[in-house]
Amino acid sequence: MLEKPAWLRKRLPIGLNVQKMETDLRRHSLYSICQEACCPNLGECFNKGEAAFLVMGDVCTRNCRFCAVASGIPKPIDPLEPLNLAKQIRGMELNFVVVTSVTRDDLPDGGAYHFAEVVLAIQKICAGVGVEVLIPDFQGSIDALTTVINSRPNVLNHNVETVSRLYPDVRPQAIYIRSIELLRQAKKIDSNIVTKSGLMTGLGETRDEVLQVMDDLREADCDLLTIGQYLKPGKNHHPVIEYVRPEVFHEYEKEALERGFKGVVASPFVRSSYRAGDLYRRINKHME
Repeated sequence: MLEKPAWLRKRLPIGLNVQKMETDLRRHSLYSICQEACCPNLGECFNKGEAAFLVMGDVCTRNCRFCAVASGIPKPIDPLEPLNLAKQIRGMELNFVVVTSVTRDDLPDGGAYHFAEVVLAIQKICAGVGVEVLIPDFQGSIDALTTVINSRPNVLNHNVETVSRLYPDVRPQAIYIRSIELLRQAKKIDSNIVTKSGLMTGLGETRDEVLQVMDDLREADCDLLTIGQYLKPGKNHHPVIEYVRPEVFHEYEKEALERGFKGVVASPFVRSSYRAGDLYRRINKHME
């Protein structure tokens, strides 16, 4: 078992802003991925008025070997969740939110309509709050993807998570090319939609494979990219093969920018929703 290096040790933040956000989350009974996962970036994001929320329950129909979310039979969707979530966000002084979900292969549209309803509710009730959706692959359904895009989120995010070779072991119920194609189709549906993807390192991938993912994403016209270190959430999950050094992440960020990504964050502590608002604002400046 690899020993966690010094650069991966980070104290969880404390402070008035963090305490206020945590109090608001408890009061509204909201599920924040930032908080539940004890994200080391929690304080930075909360201080910026950003948070990530999980909708459609906390039980996934898939069983990816990198993910700590429980797998099984999900509960029925709460039709009041979009309105209730939007009302609660309105009182939390947030300026940018990420909305994600477990994968709901049990639903005919994979939960696309519910995603759209959440986006529309936030746009209606929370004036000025930006919305990024981090969606599953909808089993490749273009109709489902169109439903989400038509709700006009600020950013459409779908993570490839790892390199193509590792999919059978790390994401056995997913297909690499299907994830790439989802991002490609998003641009065909709406050429102005901002697209984003994320990649974990340390699962056994090579540098050349990481660069190939970048090439594949850019060929699909993906705009934004996050790259972080994989950390094993439990004893039955995929092992950490390597703790990638910080300087390698700097090289990856440089490579990604040279390939034409309009915004990139890469470091051991980066998670998919890290600095989501900043990345979106960065692409807006890039397009001006």
